[in-house]
Amino acid sequence: MSSPSWFKRVLARLTYDRSIGFGLEHLGLTTVRYPRLMALGVLLFSVLCFTQIPKANVDGDLLRVYAHSGHYYDAYEHLSETFGTFENDLYVLVNSERLAEPEIIEQVRSLAFELELNEFAVGTMSPFTLRKPSPYGGSEPAVPEGLQTADEVAFALMDLQQNDPMMRNLITPDLNGVVLIMFPNQDVVKERGAKAMIANLRETIAPFQTDDISIEITGPPVWTTEMLNAAVDDQVKFTVYGFALGSLIALLALRSIAGALIVAATPFLAVMWSMGIILLFFGSFSFLTIIVTTLVLVISFAESMFFTFNWLAYWRDGMEPNKAVDATIKLVGPATALTMLISMVSFASLSLTPGQGVREFSMAGAMGSFLLFACTMTFQPLLLKLAVRLGFKAPPKSSVVLTAPLPLSWFLASRFGRPIAILGIVITGLLLVPYFLIQPRFSFEDFVATESTALTAAENIDEGVGGVAPLYIRVPLIENNPDVGEVDFQRIKLVHELLEKELGENKVISAASMTNYTDSGFTRGEVLDAVGPFMRRRFVTDDGSQALVTGFMPTIIDSDVLKDLVHRVESELAAAGIPDAEVGGFRVLTTFATDDIVRGLQLDLTVSVLVNLGLIGFAFQSFRVALASAIPNLFPILGTEAWLWYSGAGLQLTTVIALTIAFGIAVDDTVHFLSHYLHGRREERRSHEDAVKHTLLRIGGAIVATTIILCAGTAIIMFSELPQVALFGSLFVITLALAILGDLFILPALLMAGGKFFHKLGNIRVRTADHDATPDDPMGDTVTREGGTEGEDPEPKTA
Repeated sequence: MSSPSWFKRVLARLTYDRSIGFGLEHLGLTTVRYPRLMALGVLLFSVLCFTQIPKANVDGDLLRVYAHSGHYYDAYEHLSETFGTFENDLYVLVNSERLAEPEIIEQVRSLAFELELNEFAVGTMSPFTLRKPSPYGGSEPAVPEGLQTADEVAFALMDLQQNDPMMRNLITPDLNGVVLIMFPNQDVVKERGAKAMIANLRETIAPFQTDDISIEITGPPVWTTEMLNAAVDDQVKFTVYGFALGSLIALLALRSIAGALIVAATPFLAVMWSMGIILLFFGSFSFLTIIVTTLVLVISFAESMFFTFNWLAYWRDGMEPNKAVDATIKLVGPATALTMLISMVSFASLSLTPGQGVREFSMAGAMGSFLLFACTMTFQPLLLKLAVRLGFKAPPKSSVVLTAPLPLSWFLASRFGRPIAILGIVITGLLLVPYFLIQPRFSFEDFVATESTALTAAENIDEGVGGVAPLYIRVPLIENNPDVGEVDFQRIKLVHELLEKELGENKVISAASMTNYTDSGFTRGEVLDAVGPFMRRRFVTDDGSQALVTGFMPTIIDSDVLKDLVHRVESELAAAGIPDAEVGGFRVLTTFATDDIVRGLQLDLTVSVLVNLGLIGFAFQSFRVALASAIPNLFPILGTEAWLWYSGAGLQLTTVIALTIAFGIAVDDTVHFLSHYLHGRREERRSHEDAVKHTLLRIGGAIVATTIILCAGTAIIMFSELPQVALFGSLFVITLALAILGDLFILPALLMAGGKFFHKLGNIRVRTADHDATPDDPMGDTVTREGGTEGEDPEPKTA
């Protein structure tokens, strides 16, 4: 064989001598050819995946989502390694109208010492564990023991609240509330888990809860645990309710219990495969990857419905049921393979954006897309043939509810195709305006479970002491003096005053904030020693090379306000001659990283749309097909973004992920529609108009059913306790609802309005189905044509 001949053969196989699914449907053909071997493979793979299910867990670490996302993550990681942070601390808010009474304050003191001795604590900070320099040398308790009167207690607390920099944010001005901070031992937490720590803490504080004393706990570990619990509950609800809803809709669509079970079996197995492989690769779910199983469930239901609808249609047309399975694989398989590739491209495009969480979601989604395709091409054909062997009978035709919109769709497309097509193009073009206007938005409370008691406690702390969310500035020092020399002190003081000007008086602590003690004659070394070694390291490193200035913001702060604050601080640091000082903190990280990730994901969405439209054109070997698919698939995405822009919700992390994945799924119906249309033109030799009508009536019910399943299954997510996940579900439903308008009304209108423009067919030369003559298709296998070439139009057959 000559080299040019070999090259032409390879090129032909990549371009023309293939199906629109690039031959991936051969997985299904292999299944029906070697059923026992493939059944064994399905069984062994299922066993592998099921063995992973008992290990299922959700990692509640939000940092996993933002890991390696850029400058602000690196700054936060460096900050944590150098100083530790307040991000993992637990806040205990104690309120009492009788706090100043000696017996009450002593109960709170006992609680503070119980926290100090807690097995999960490495240290605490409170008015009772704090010591201040003593005039006689050494240190003494900040709140002396044995106070006899309410006035003595009130004076001690007021003195700390007004003069001690660390106590200003821990004692309320009205002296009715005090905040106790527990610093968790991270090694113990990693070993036993944050959930166990919080449960232990609740047991510790329970005996101190009285009619006179109310105690609430809050802090990032509590928020994260609540998020984790909500995520696990969501996963259970989504899987159970989604499966039940999909089965119910399948039952209503097919009007057969056995048929509904057949449709539901494949999604169930696809979810188990996806869960098993995600756990095998990543060890646990994250807040993002946990969404993948729900997506696999609803998409697999859709593909299973398409497969079953076509199989039953062939069977009702008179084809032997086992052969109908083979014909369905050849007809539906290529379109299913192409939609799988489109979904994989949509997921893979997310990996272009930095951030470990997004990359894991991208990989998990791509794996899930392939696994649900593999399940559809292997397990479902085996299941259908087993059902026939067990005596399954074809149910009556689909419910009229599913086909009700189809006569209207055909009427509008055939009578008003051109104005509808023009209107669709114009509206889609106008929707590009909000696409360019919409801006990223980050809201911390959107990541916290709704009705969170911990968030309520944090807001109460905000109201009482003015905020506990930390913002850090790492300040490189010059003198390398652990007791802070004069030059470094002035450097720290400058940064301290700069940050205090932004956050407010008494909202900043640092080595420069203890002047009330140094002015009394104590050295800086004595003051730093008095706070203890643990807290000392949160002011200056042991080698004196770096200092930390900490400001406290409200827990709830708008992302734009925070970004402006950080930009101002960074500009003022540069103007003050300290450009190497570094601003950081978890809130800073999440706000800026989310902004960068969202902008990157928006670009990924654009790339995904363009690449997938190109992939559709290349798969069909027809730019006309790509153009026909563009408007009905851009319309729902741009329409949803327009709603986000109009409502002021903006683009958030899960928002863009939802749009990207929804686009990949929305293309599913379009690809199946175009695949059936071209099958009717090429192999059934129908006229252009008859092919559009036949396709609409043939699979329109499946499109309606799959959209209902997708919307119903995803609508469950709208009731998630996590606002970000609930938003994901809302956008998904909106996008898919717009997508069905595009597929049932805009796409047929475009094809009809295009007229002769769509008469030319692509150059694919592989048949999409083999079947005998049926009443619906009297030509059957007497049609020997294997496909058209660009510029050819088969001799039409009448309906």
